Amino acid sequence: MEPHAQELKKDFDATLKARGELGAEYEAALVDSFIEKVDTQVRRRLAEQRLHEVRGGPAAGRSGGPNFAERFGFAIVTLVLAIPLSAIGVVNAGLTGLLISWAGILGVNLAHTKLPHRHTGD
Repeated sequence: MEPHAQELKKDFDATLKARGELGAEYEAALVDSFIEKVDTQVRRRLAEQRLHEVRGGPAAGRSGGPNFAERFGFAIVTLVLAIPLSAIGVVNAGLTGLLISWAGILGVNLAHTKLPHRHTGD
């Protein structure tokens, strides 16, 4: 497992533990905090990838869509976020909330793979 993934897993485990200790009234704040950490990690990875490409690395993602690493990373992030989103949906609206949450997750992933990739430096 990559160091970035290990760090996110530790953060996620800590968030779940804190949720258990603090209770449901702090759930929204804990989820927001975890989302910020995930966003920071994703931005850092994208910056590293862009720097690698600028320095002469492979021209990944130049075919008009996101490359495999981008798609895979995005899918992992959405699946990690699916856990609290699913829980919130079920608590608030039952099975309907769960289905709506997963429809949104699926829609975001499909949109990410279908939208054209921005080219920089061409």
